Amino acid sequence: MLDNYKIIQSMSGKGNCYDNTVAESFFHTLKTEIVYREKYKTRNQAKSNIFAFIEGFYNRRRRYSNLNYCILNQWLNYRYRLRGEHHKTEYYQLKSN
Repeated sequence: MLDNYKIIQSMSGKGNCYDNTVAESFFHTLKTEIVYREKYKTRNQAKSNIFAFIEGFYNRRRRYSNLNYCILNQWLNYRYRLRGEHHKTEYYQLKSN
């Protein structure tokens, strides 16, 4: 079935912790820095706060050790420029500076 949709299955074996490291790290940071510190009264309040954290801090100001301590949007812009392409985050970087 994966072949029919041209999907590449994970190369990691069952139970291999490296397969999920980036996602696990993200959700750990999200929970410890945002979710566990708040008592949300509504689902919309939680969604709004989590969105603000991801878009306002996690993607725009946080430095990533696996990206040589670059900010994600800066790294993406750099990678797209190397290929001669334009990336939509460039607009956000210029606007937020």
